[in-house]
Amino acid sequence: MSEVKKDRDFIHHGNNVKRFREMMGIKQYALAEDCEWSQQQMSKLENSEIIEDELLEKIAEKLGVTAEFIKNFDPDKAICNIQTHITYNDHAVNSSQHNRPHIEHHPVDQMVKLLEKYLQDDQKKTAQIESLTKTVMDLAEEVKRMKGK
Repeated sequence: MSEVKKDRDFIHHGNNVKRFREMMGIKQYALAEDCEWSQQQMSKLENSEIIEDELLEKIAEKLGVTAEFIKNFDPDKAICNIQTHITYNDHAVNSSQHNRPHIEHHPVDQMVKLLEKYLQDDQKKTAQIESLTKTVMDLAEEVKRMKGK
């Protein structure tokens, strides 16, 4: 890594895309297909340190986050921030006594929203599978009954 990249807080866009995609349980080829690209193109983008804004916007939309979130997410800072907030909350007597910063658009909040969306999607898929299973079982019972006649 060059000295310029070391001097600034460099964030690898491709690594973040891969990280969010994997957290959502999306396969590389599936995201590529959603973006109307080949799997090889998606792989190349995930290995790119910097992704053009237009491409990043398209990927971010498919992942349900903002391009800015992907550009600015730094896992080391997020872990540090999580640890700081957990420690802060553990020692807080009354949160109204402290001047806590408003963190509505904080990367951790976006990560929580992303995980909540993933869980909701998973619950919907589970309900669909249960419904389909019930339908198949009902059909099997109907076939058995018809054979018995």
